[in-house]
Amino acid sequence: MVLDYVLLVVWFLVLIKWADIMVSWASSIAKRLGISSLVIGLTIVAFGTSAPELFVNILSGLRGQTELALWNVIGSNIANVLLILWVAALVYPLQAKDSTIYKEIPFSLVASFALFFLAFDTLFSGASENLITRGESFVLLLFFVIFFAYTFGISKTTKPESTDDSNTKIQSMNMSVIYIVGGLVWLGLWAHLLVGSAKSIALSFWVSESVVGLTIIAFGTSLPELATSIIASLKRDADIAIGNVVGSNIFNILLVLWATGSVTNIVVPQLLLTDILIELWAIILLIITMFFIGGKWVLTRFEGGVFLLLYFIYIGYIFQTQVL
Repeated sequence: MVLDYVLLVVWFLVLIKWADIMVSWASSIAKRLGISSLVIGLTIVAFGTSAPELFVNILSGLRGQTELALWNVIGSNIANVLLILWVAALVYPLQAKDSTIYKEIPFSLVASFALFFLAFDTLFSGASENLITRGESFVLLLFFVIFFAYTFGISKTTKPESTDDSNTKIQSMNMSVIYIVGGLVWLGLWAHLLVGSAKSIALSFWVSESVVGLTIIAFGTSLPELATSIIASLKRDADIAIGNVVGSNIFNILLVLWATGSVTNIVVPQLLLTDILIELWAIILLIITMFFIGGKWVLTRFEGGVFLLLYFIYIGYIFQTQVL
């Protein structure tokens, strides 16, 4: 037990350090290719920080633990919106782009609705159980292809902002690619070890698998997003901080769940309905906040505090309804 606590701290510190490296090299790629940091955040960084969810879910699918895979994705997405994005805003207010408000965030909402309609067969078709079949999972892949085509398109039309930030150095393309690709493998490995330690601690307190998936594993696999967004916010790179979170949510649903569903059919527990609805409302609340509250497209520290409070209320709700 003591070893699990020690390892938990070690894995977390390693993820924080690697996040700093990931942001620096991702920014370097953006500058060298002449594309915006937002595109890099939505693609390379988002995929990198979603790697733990991908590895954990594929492993869960191979072991037949598909419910745990779903708990992980939904819990991670809720943490991304209510916790991670707003912790980054607490560090430094984030200025979002118009395209983020009108396109990227709404697309993450569409992805969540797609999952909602595919998952709850008992609600929409009167089936005896909720199931995401292998065939249905390819619908998610189709949405992902559309999203990837969109980001490829904006990479050709958007230009990086001029900046005098001397902290971001332009590295060689070969080294940037090597570091990013190697980082994906390294990130997944360390996050998997972190999740293993966290799960051992949680299960020692006799909590259910759903609680472990929605809290410990979801938070553990979201640590790369947390670390990356905080580091990006400290470096005043709002595009990577926001793009990382929004892109990661899209990757989690459309790519990670497709990968899980391609391995085996995913059984969807009825209990998950509430959590998916909470995820949908979290994204809608984010859009409303960006449109009508505070400065134009700015995530302020006050708003960050409010959303952080909502996340703690959500965690309290989970433990009250599923543990106590």
